Amino acid sequence: MDRVPEFDRITQVPGLMGGRPTIRGMRVTVGMILDHLANGYSIERILEDFAYLEREDIEQAVRYARRRLDEPDYDLAS
Repeated sequence: MDRVPEFDRITQVPGLMGGRPTIRGMRVTVGMILDHLANGYSIERILEDFAYLEREDIEQAVRYARRRLDEPDYDLAS
């Protein structure tokens, strides 16, 4: 059985970045990290651009997003 990773670096604070999941309570959302990766930025490049982030922040953001994709979908049209 695989161990479920804990997301101790992912925070969700009402009023901060619209309540979206952020990295360690900073004004950097999981979505921002994913956008940078989707646009071809390497982890090293992201770490250069955001000097206050750590590699584990980025890795955990990806794992968090992956976990969220496994949640059940709801038919919002009905």
